[in-house]
Amino acid sequence: MHTALFLLACLAAYGLATYLLQVPLWVGLAYLSLSLITIAFYTWDKAQARAGQWRISERTLHGLALAGGWPGALLAQRWLRHKTIKRSFRIQFWATVALNLAAFVVLSPVAQAWWRP
Repeated sequence: MHTALFLLACLAAYGLATYLLQVPLWVGLAYLSLSLITIAFYTWDKAQARAGQWRISERTLHGLALAGGWPGALLAQRWLRHKTIKRSFRIQFWATVALNLAAFVVLSPVAQAWWRP
């Protein structure tokens, strides 16, 4: 699926989840902020790679994705053509996306109310 379509689908799913799961607005703002920070980290890492300089660790990039910056990471990967070839990185990246989305659902107010005794 094209990256823009995927991100639009994610945005629509987020909007639906916000409504159905009663997710506060600050969560969306956190995703946006973390995405912008993640794009900056990918941009810096790409520039450092081109210059043959010190790089940002993959662990840091995955940590940002896991924390909620994965939409920005996905955009940066496509826009910069960075971190798209190494298979192990891509597998770990999609694992962080899956874990983040699972945490999003599990930590939602509706899920929390449903699991309360």
